[in-house]
Amino acid sequence: MADPLLSLRGLTKAYPGVIANDDVSFDIGMGEIHALLGENGAGKSTLVKMIYGLVAPDSGTMTLAGEGFAPSQPSAARSAGVAMVFQHFSLFDALSVAENVALGMETPPPARELSRRIREVSEAYGLPLDPARQAGTLSAGERQRVEIIRCLLQEPRLLIMDEPTSVLTPQEVEILFETLRKLKSEGRSILYISHKLEEIRALCDTATILRLGKKVATCTPREASARELAEMMVGASFATPEARAHKTGEVALSVRNLSLSAPGAFGTPLRDVSFEIREGEVLGIGGVAGNGQDELLAVLSGERTSAAGTVTLKGRDVSRESPVARRDAGLLTAPEERLGHAAAPNMSLIENAVLTGARREKLVKNGFVDWSGAKSFAERVIERFDVRTPSPGTAARALSGGNLQKYVIGREVLQRPEVLVVNQPTWGVDAAAAAAIRQALLDLAAEGAAIVVISQDLDELMEISDRFGALNEGRLSDTRPVADLSIEKIGLMMGGAHDMEVAHA
Repeated sequence: MADPLLSLRGLTKAYPGVIANDDVSFDIGMGEIHALLGENGAGKSTLVKMIYGLVAPDSGTMTLAGEGFAPSQPSAARSAGVAMVFQHFSLFDALSVAENVALGMETPPPARELSRRIREVSEAYGLPLDPARQAGTLSAGERQRVEIIRCLLQEPRLLIMDEPTSVLTPQEVEILFETLRKLKSEGRSILYISHKLEEIRALCDTATILRLGKKVATCTPREASARELAEMMVGASFATPEARAHKTGEVALSVRNLSLSAPGAFGTPLRDVSFEIREGEVLGIGGVAGNGQDELLAVLSGERTSAAGTVTLKGRDVSRESPVARRDAGLLTAPEERLGHAAAPNMSLIENAVLTGARREKLVKNGFVDWSGAKSFAERVIERFDVRTPSPGTAARALSGGNLQKYVIGREVLQRPEVLVVNQPTWGVDAAAAAAIRQALLDLAAEGAAIVVISQDLDELMEISDRFGALNEGRLSDTRPVADLSIEKIGLMMGGAHDMEVAHA
């Protein structure tokens, strides 16, 4: 390995009831792309927060370029040459690109000079940006460019990237990888966090693997298979999802000419969306974030009522019916946002079981909650989906993101839906948990349910879907058998390519 840029020695951080990092030591070389891998709750986030100055270690030391490094806050880390692109972007929609960049700098230059530098740096690294554009008009990929350029303007020695490709098309991923390789060639180092193991193998020089807060391995990713990396993360082998033999039945859900106004100044309207899905079928709907996924789930769940078009569930028009009526009829949904939408943060898992399962699981009798039944239902979800939690009485906000995701999906699957619509079912979930969730969806389809999976993970959609459609600017492409599509064709569909363009890709 090249001379180390950042050295971690014995980093330990404990919170009440859990040791997030336990004596973690490893080096990141100069000019190296270094992956940090681990399942949910392995300690990746805490470790990165210590490097970036968001939390202080209880013990252990860090050195940066041979000098002691102990940032008390992010500004100190940035001053030392450490920058971070977070998984969730922090842009103000009403401000321009240049104004957003200025907000993230300690001492921004004059506006004209900043705009010139944004143009120069963005073009030099293959990420062109217009400094005057309003952030609210940017695609998810362009938003990520703003965050990256904001970091590069600080000329960092170490760039930390958290799940950077989760909102990108395959073509945008290639552009990002070219940028990261250029940074590497300049001698900059990158700490790269991702659950996409094939990307890790293609991009990264070294991988450090955490499990339950401890470093368990360091390896060269390209010399290991994705399965071997996943099994190192989990500490055990796990099965690849397999579809059970099944036949498709009658049309379970039919959507015709669905249109919906944008929910706000920067939301995405749905434009004449049509599709149908049969019993026993899995329909994958892909798209870059911000192209109407949340709006589509909201109008299917009944949270919003469409201005035009129809939603028909097994021959019954439910277009104007409430979410409760749709759930009673068998149309269940699981939204992308776990805390606040899919689950109430301060409520226990038992109480969250009641929120969506009250009627289908008969958890309310004569106006009173059957708490014994609710606890039993919550325990079934926890056991069936291996949710790591001290008890069903634990508050939803206390669970790691991946464990809460398993709970939310499990809660809906165990209610035996006729049609299940899920948005980002394995978002932020490690390989083993993702495999378990995908297998549960396939098993549900084998039992005759119709499954609509809205996801930005193309590998996931290719693995479990029978047919695929792409959302772009609120329009849904024609749905096609997955067997007829390649990742490249799907990427073009997600970017809004017309049918003829895709056909000749």
